Amino acid sequence: MPQTHIKPKTQKKTILTCAVTGNLTKPEQHPGLPITPKEIADAALGAAKAGAAIVHLHVRDPQTGKGSMDFNLYEEMVGLIRQQNQDVILNLTTGEGGRFVPSQDDPKVAATGSTLCRPELRVAHVEKLKPEICTLDFNTMWSGEAVVINTPRNVEIMADRIYAAGTKPEIELFDVGDLNMALDFLDKGILKAPTMMQIVMGVRYGILPTPQSLMYLVSQIPKDTVWAAFGIGRHEFPILAQSFLLGGHVRVGMEDNLQIRKGELCRDNAQLVEKAADIIDNLGGTLATPDEARKILGL
Repeated sequence: MPQTHIKPKTQKKTILTCAVTGNLTKPEQHPGLPITPKEIADAALGAAKAGAAIVHLHVRDPQTGKGSMDFNLYEEMVGLIRQQNQDVILNLTTGEGGRFVPSQDDPKVAATGSTLCRPELRVAHVEKLKPEICTLDFNTMWSGEAVVINTPRNVEIMADRIYAAGTKPEIELFDVGDLNMALDFLDKGILKAPTMMQIVMGVRYGILPTPQSLMYLVSQIPKDTVWAAFGIGRHEFPILAQSFLLGGHVRVGMEDNLQIRKGELCRDNAQLVEKAADIIDNLGGTLATPDEARKILGL
């Protein structure tokens, strides 16, 4: 058998994020969907124990189960997590407050379900709580019955305030145009390199969850970017594997997917993390600890 003198590259550690609840998944879709600050905190703690270095967090109105921007809910949730775990990295959403539902009678008038508000309000909880990471959406797109609107002006205002809080923005990309806008922001100095980018795949009318789509986006991302990708619904674990194989980081969680396998609801967020950890291990990777993730991300 011929010998080879090629030395294999040392595989870097893989950062696993768990998005524990989101704002669109409905309680009637899964009886264990975390809703209250305590339920969300417990889910985050379970995910961290299972191997997640980062937990991505929304809050919900405990009465209706719908997404909320209530600072008191954020403060309670973060406090409950930090009482038991000082190590896991917290990633708070700023996605709330960006949805516009056009009225059928007069499309320029907002209908029930619209949350569109001033960009300053969307980052107010970040400025007060100063998490290590928060999301920053670059998409303007149709989503369900609403249009998600993130104008360049509003995104710039949010970015400025996020950086001023000492928080690193995780740039959320839903399609190729979002990346074009992010690259323009980098050229203008609005975003600071090296950036952290998250590729969202499988959202209806967003980028297709295919290897070709992911490879194209990755080919256009600046070389010093720390990037990850994830898939929605049935695409969660296939995209996880593809992201890892292309050198990216990964994300799972009940915000994105409720099934552990086809036709079977997951037990909880921790089970999704456990399955993700097994896939990474079987592919020859190793999950990053929170402190290792901090070094990779430059936090």
